Amino acid sequence: DLGLKDYMAKKISLSKILELDEKTITDQPLNCKSEIPWYFLKKLMMVNVTARNVKLASDCDLVKDNASRTTKLDLMNLLNIPNTGASLNPLDLITALFLCSDGFVQQELALKMSMCQYSVPLLLPNSDTEQCTLMLWALRGIVKKYRPPALSESKGFMEERIVSSELPLISFVRLGECSLSKSEILNKLLSNSQQYHDTFVHHNMECGDSPRRISNGLAEITWYLPCGNKNMDIFSEPVAIANLRGDIASFETQFSFLCQTSAAVFVFFESGLSGFKLLNHQNYKSQIFLVGNVQSRTFSLNDLQEVASQLCLTNTNIILKNKNMNDADFVKCLRKTVSDAVDNQHNKISVEKMASVAHELGVLVEEDSAECQAGKKNADAITADIENILQYKKDQLPLRGQIWSELTCLEKEEFRLQKVGSQNIEHYRSNLQEQKSELRKKQNSHAMSSVMTCFISAISSQCIERSYFLNK
Repeated sequence: DLGLKDYMAKKISLSKILELDEKTITDQPLNCKSEIPWYFLKKLMMVNVTARNVKLASDCDLVKDNASRTTKLDLMNLLNIPNTGASLNPLDLITALFLCSDGFVQQELALKMSMCQYSVPLLLPNSDTEQCTLMLWALRGIVKKYRPPALSESKGFMEERIVSSELPLISFVRLGECSLSKSEILNKLLSNSQQYHDTFVHHNMECGDSPRRISNGLAEITWYLPCGNKNMDIFSEPVAIANLRGDIASFETQFSFLCQTSAAVFVFFESGLSGFKLLNHQNYKSQIFLVGNVQSRTFSLNDLQEVASQLCLTNTNIILKNKNMNDADFVKCLRKTVSDAVDNQHNKISVEKMASVAHELGVLVEEDSAECQAGKKNADAITADIENILQYKKDQLPLRGQIWSELTCLEKEEFRLQKVGSQNIEHYRSNLQEQKSELRKKQNSHAMSSVMTCFISAISSQCIERSYFLNK
């Protein structure tokens, strides 16, 4: 439907999405589905937060035409405005593009999505193979800054590559049908009242109500990072938030992965005992919290009592939205529980360390490709021994050290002649040339360092392997 069939085998490359053409510099309305991926990519490369708004022009025109078809009062006409089937769920679009892109495009997509404060894929489903993939390489380009409480007084901050950061992971999943919009609640959970933002796609967003076709089983991740201001920070410590799309009964592998990597898993439910058997059989290391809506017709307190007893849960592990709660009160209660779970847990994990859990569960890791591993090996050979940066440069890059500094000073003086004084200019220049020649001899006396040998070898490798090396 999206015109991406040819890219399933031959992936979209970075040069392709960075091409400049007539469509790049114009902003024409979308007329067919095959234009949607390129429209999204264009907007995303511009870090435009409206990139997920992918409704076709024909859909918008149909609604307008239907509403203005008559000037008379016709309430039935208003009630029957059609929901066109041409719209596409943004999660399907994102999943399709990640499946049809090479590793370097995936890395660029994840970086730009993170800059737009979108959630990014952590576990990517493939409906053709019924397997999911841990997107470790795709997330390596994301670097985040934040200010933990320890640095609030000094106004300092921490900056690190997010895949290497050891953070508590809080996961949100759904069991069966649920009247509560998990993703919309998560957006409210992560937003200040003055700064609401749709981090996760939800039902009430543009095209968010379109049925998902290939993105069920997608686990997204985002990060909440404090700024050090107690009046603004929702959580005082940095925390990773994961959101699994679809029913965990249909995606046990993804659920098992989240149970083994999370500090806490919040299960949104409504009714039925059969699905809860899944929780009993999980080898989870995380705390389990049940989140339900008492106002739902299918809610059963007796069923919840039985499940909570089987799982040895207490009142602190159960969050219910009762008839006296509006959304604001419910989110406040949920936020307090999440905050307590983060503060009381020492179970922290980085995305890098999730790879070992993925291997145990049979989840693919895109970094396991031969080209990526070879590129990483070459990069690690250069960076593994770095402890003292200045000493490392002195030992491994001697041509860029003191000799190089002296050479640059001599070359400047050769053209500026600021220190010639009363000397003969030609003799002075000749003396400078002799000094430069001596310094060049000193440079040439150094043998090739091991790091330079590794670098030349890596830069001479095959194209894809070299690209992974340079991007590492």
